[in-house]
Amino acid sequence: MDDIPIIPLSRLDLRFEPAPWPFAIERRAEIDAHFAKLRAEKPEMWNGSVLLLYRGEIADGVLSGAYLQTDFASFISWRDWGFPDKSVRNCFPMAALRSADGAFLLGVMGSHTATAGHIYFPAGTPDPNDIDGDRVDLERGVIRELIEETGLSAADFAAEPGWFATPLGQRLALMKIVQAKDSAAALRERIRAFLASQNQPELSGIHVVRGLDDLRPNMPPYVATFLASRLR
Repeated sequence: MDDIPIIPLSRLDLRFEPAPWPFAIERRAEIDAHFAKLRAEKPEMWNGSVLLLYRGEIADGVLSGAYLQTDFASFISWRDWGFPDKSVRNCFPMAALRSADGAFLLGVMGSHTATAGHIYFPAGTPDPNDIDGDRVDLERGVIRELIEETGLSAADFAAEPGWFATPLGQRLALMKIVQAKDSAAALRERIRAFLASQNQPELSGIHVVRGLDDLRPNMPPYVATFLASRLR
């Protein structure tokens, strides 16, 4: 975990600049076949549109860059095949939900999702809903994901300024600390009640992290690294 840097960012300057993705074009037949197999196992998978970062840099505390749009089938194939095209990155936001008593709350992904069983903060690959003119608004997107996944409202928390970038290979997770007003126990019970009311919630449970002993092997390494840095 110590090999993953944690880079404070004061702001993001991300743009939507449409461009072709050669990987998705050149390997179309393989991608379609791979996605067909995935859907046979998990019919709930939907081939919507997602955004991938194809130009980006961090300088003076600012992440600037540009996204292209592609389909989920191409994205998930690229991921499953070990990120063979190094010209793009999955740059996505995560809502690091922190309770009033200092614990962090993470979701356990449901069995029908592409990351079943993994434990991480509310997050989502950017998509066209995050485009505002020529900008890509990741803060709006991650707050939307947090509300959709947990049932909390915007009145229940406040997003802190800035971000923390945790680059790992072709993944660039951007952590936004979101400070909640309630205790971890109260938040957990509220979210669990919300999940129980859903026909097919994205999350199967909530995991509370109060110390290093609460880290788990099925957390992505960048999530575990970020948590360890905040809990020391």
